[in-house]
Amino acid sequence: MTKNVAHQPLPRIAVLGGTGKEGSGLALRWAHAGYQIVIGSRDPERARVTAAQINNSTGARRAFGDTILAAAHGADIAVLAVPYSAQLSALADVKDALQGKILVDVTVPLVPPQVGRVQLPVGGSAVVVAQQLLGDSVRVVSAFQNVSAEHLNHLGTSIDCDVLVCGDDRAAREAVIALAQAAGMRAYHAGPLANSAAAEALTSILVTINRHYKIKHSGIRITGIPDSTGLQA
Repeated sequence: MTKNVAHQPLPRIAVLGGTGKEGSGLALRWAHAGYQIVIGSRDPERARVTAAQINNSTGARRAFGDTILAAAHGADIAVLAVPYSAQLSALADVKDALQGKILVDVTVPLVPPQVGRVQLPVGGSAVVVAQQLLGDSVRVVSAFQNVSAEHLNHLGTSIDCDVLVCGDDRAAREAVIALAQAAGMRAYHAGPLANSAAAEALTSILVTINRHYKIKHSGIRITGIPDSTGLQA
């Protein structure tokens, strides 16, 4: 006799700052893959508009809009996708709501006007600073810094960029790798959170490449690993 295997429900994802290009693109990809998404914003009406656009694109009502604090409270996994200048203030607002959860921080320390120049913060990494602010009970993972927002926002477009996933908790990294795969990307364990400095710095290099070669979405690829290994790594 065949036993019925219960499928574990997908985690509910809050995308904090999800009205921007990167956040809305990730939210679109995850909603398309069947995840429940809450777009969190300081402007909840704008969040609801973004959620409606995502639902229209996917043909399903899986995205909702709310305040950034309410989104963080209701999430199993939170994703921070705000500009570098807003990173710490946004985290301070939701610090208590994130305790005991995974936070995926997409922050890149781009400092205008020289965004093509690597400018890592004191402490070596924007995401390391986030972990220090939030405390050890929030499992912070760094990912998605090198992925083109333009590609994320078009469901029919394949994403020709691998994802480096850094974090001090292996299980949390595994959860984020699963999210990357659900969004149509290859993702790899890239070591402890301190290694996020490399992914953050790469974004400025990719900006420079884009400008020099007059393109919009250069990316990175990890070679030497079979695809099946990369997808499950």
